[in-house]
Amino acid sequence: MNKIILVGYMGSGKSTVGKALANSLNIPFYDLDSIIEQNLGLSISEIFNQKGEVFFRKYEHQALHQFLENHSQFVLSLGGGTPCYANNHEVLKNTDIASFYLKTSINEIVNRLLQSNNQRPLIVGKSKEELTEYVAKHLFDRSYFYHQSKNTVLTDGKTTDAVVAELVSKLT
Repeated sequence: MNKIILVGYMGSGKSTVGKALANSLNIPFYDLDSIIEQNLGLSISEIFNQKGEVFFRKYEHQALHQFLENHSQFVLSLGGGTPCYANNHEVLKNTDIASFYLKTSINEIVNRLLQSNNQRPLIVGKSKEELTEYVAKHLFDRSYFYHQSKNTVLTDGKTTDAVVAELVSKLT
């Protein structure tokens, strides 16, 4: 399968694992958030601040579908919220797409996000306790959409190489 989509909450490793997976399969890696940033000439944080989340989610939906129409071989990392809006989760079920939910525990996500919370617009300034509650609520709300992926891979306590090996084994 040459069309691979990775979903999961922010901090679940979609970009890190996606790059390594694409490298191992010798196909290109793309990050939907990076594509949006390049297209609009703004960071995700700037888009949220200047244009709002509704604008972002509409543009994200268009960018996802435009990407899928124009690319035939890829590993694509979606933003954490992408599957949850505008029926974007439906693409995860397409017969020509291998979709994977990188499932990561709340504690693991919080620990990862505390390393980079100033770069993520939805969690700027949150304490560890606030962040834990925020992540737990979001994971509960988003679980249905993430589980529309054809495959689920647990990432806690695994190296990037171990997760990639598991993904590759599910592709064959």
